Amino acid sequence: MSIQDKNTDTEEIEGIEEDEYESLGEYPIDTLLIRNETRTVHDVLRRIEQGSFVMDPDFQRDFIWLDDKQSKLIESVLMRIPLPVFYLGEDDKGRMIVVDGLQRLSTFSRFVNNGFRLKLPNQADLDKKRFSDLSPKLKNRIEDCNLILYIIDAKVPERARLDIFERVNGGIPLTRQQMRNCLFNGPATQFLKKEAATKFFKQATGNSLTTKTMRDREFVNRFCAFRLLPLDIYKGDMDEWLAMALKRMDGLNEASLAQLSNEFQSSLQNNYYLFKDHTFRKHVPGQDRRGILNASLWDVMITGLAKHSHDQIVNHAEKLKKRFYALIKIEKFVWSITSGPNNPDRVRHRFEETQKMFAEVFDAHSS
Repeated sequence: MSIQDKNTDTEEIEGIEEDEYESLGEYPIDTLLIRNETRTVHDVLRRIEQGSFVMDPDFQRDFIWLDDKQSKLIESVLMRIPLPVFYLGEDDKGRMIVVDGLQRLSTFSRFVNNGFRLKLPNQADLDKKRFSDLSPKLKNRIEDCNLILYIIDAKVPERARLDIFERVNGGIPLTRQQMRNCLFNGPATQFLKKEAATKFFKQATGNSLTTKTMRDREFVNRFCAFRLLPLDIYKGDMDEWLAMALKRMDGLNEASLAQLSNEFQSSLQNNYYLFKDHTFRKHVPGQDRRGILNASLWDVMITGLAKHSHDQIVNHAEKLKKRFYALIKIEKFVWSITSGPNNPDRVRHRFEETQKMFAEVFDAHSS
């Protein structure tokens, strides 16, 4: 079976610590700055067109409503039935990122712009009508409909924002990476999308990471974080760490992002050259059965081999593999990539040990 044919609807990953659903009691009350605003459909659509309301196009494609469901929403507005509230996150630039309510706002936008005809067979006066076909009275009723918006301030801690959005999301549940994709939609998230779609990424990961949940982009995000940010500022909050990387990347110029891409692609090829189908997986020499992709092993190996040319890898391949297999036998190292892997001490331990490994292999030959 080729890597393109492999079914990735389910995935097995180790060395990753999923954040549990937290009580918000751990956050000081004054840090959870949530305000509510009431705006008309017309006002919100105008702001969407101006770019001050951001609706992630990735989710527009994945979670689009059928016309009959969109028609029901328009019918509800015309019948003056109250709508559920909308949740948005404010970013550092003052833009509003729509996280819960994407499809409802998309429906309003599509209908007001004559994007579909209503499918309401039990409403003879409305069935098969576009917005332009409605009477001025009904048009006004739609555009004047008040929407209640709950806006989470940009100053709210990253972990708290994700916890809140996890609670309030009323549509298809989003993964943490999908929420990050909404909140930081821009050059950084486009970088993750592009790199996760490359041949070398799919090859090196064995196509084991689910695209639909953006797990593949999360792994690219992890590379960027551990490559760009100083390890001594890591405090154990992986959500905050990955968000910091996206903010940092949004401030990079095209040349810097291109360099980051080159390093990433080079490291993918270097790792795959050494370990083939066992890349980023705990294994022993000569092992036939492919193990489970390990996120913590990914972190140290994808960043570690980003600094070396392919010629260096080829010239030192046997010594590097021998040293790697010795490291993977050490109980403390294995523990650091499998048990509570987000713990700062364990993160630092595995990076220190792999950095020693690379120094022994490469530095001895460069002196």
